[in-house]
Amino acid sequence: MKATLWGTRGSLARSGPETLRYGGDTSSVEVRGSDDSLIVIDAGSGILRLGENIGDPPSRIDLLLSHLHMDHIQGLGFFTPLYAPDIEVHIWGPVSATQDLRSRLTRYLSPPLFPVRLRDLASVEIHDLQPGVLELGAITVTAEIVTHPGHTMGLRLEDEAGVLTYISDHEPALGVTDFPRSAEWTSGAALAEGANVLIHDAQYTDEEYEERVGWGHSSFKHAVAFAELVGAKKMVTFHHDPSHSDDFLDLVTGSLRSDSVEIVGGTVGAEFVVGS
Repeated sequence: MKATLWGTRGSLARSGPETLRYGGDTSSVEVRGSDDSLIVIDAGSGILRLGENIGDPPSRIDLLLSHLHMDHIQGLGFFTPLYAPDIEVHIWGPVSATQDLRSRLTRYLSPPLFPVRLRDLASVEIHDLQPGVLELGAITVTAEIVTHPGHTMGLRLEDEAGVLTYISDHEPALGVTDFPRSAEWTSGAALAEGANVLIHDAQYTDEEYEERVGWGHSSFKHAVAFAELVGAKKMVTFHHDPSHSDDFLDLVTGSLRSDSVEIVGGTVGAEFVVGS
């Protein structure tokens, strides 16, 4: 299983010379299985470049949406495989008690917000994703609700080589004065337990987090503490704040320390082979 980062920014896309290395596009990750199956996680603006570099696409693509905030779906209508009649695109998103996923996505993929209607994409199938286990080719996906405003899923992807966990928007320290406590009571811990690669929200400095408690995101310090708590081998910082430049992120990620977890700054184009 191999993961490639195509969009690493959070909240708002930020292009310019100050974001070239970490990337200015919002969340989107490509995952290739050992059977060449293709899973795309989130449809932020980074999904445009993902689609442009997909090569010879498989006949089926599974797109997993962690949640429906705009920075995670704003690139959906620009994903070129959606318009290819010979490619089945299966879109999975968190189940809701009020509306099905198709109804909620239609609010975006329809005028006046977008010129193409979701109903006109003949080769697209929409699925409400329940918490639990989903088999997608050689990869077993486990979805679980995590702490973030709205209905948000963290994802654990597992094959014979190891585990990749994706928790892009996550505030595990919410309501905890001495984070971390036990894994049993920590949001997302079961998803990330023993992960070879953990892609995790790291949006704020300690000072920024103090002013944004309850916004649904982690500080760098909390992200490292979470990775240590769950026994992750490698933690990739993700969902970078739009105000954080490459130089700033180099400075902060370079200062992070852990005796048990390898810490990597999540840069656009970075590839991670799970189990290597």
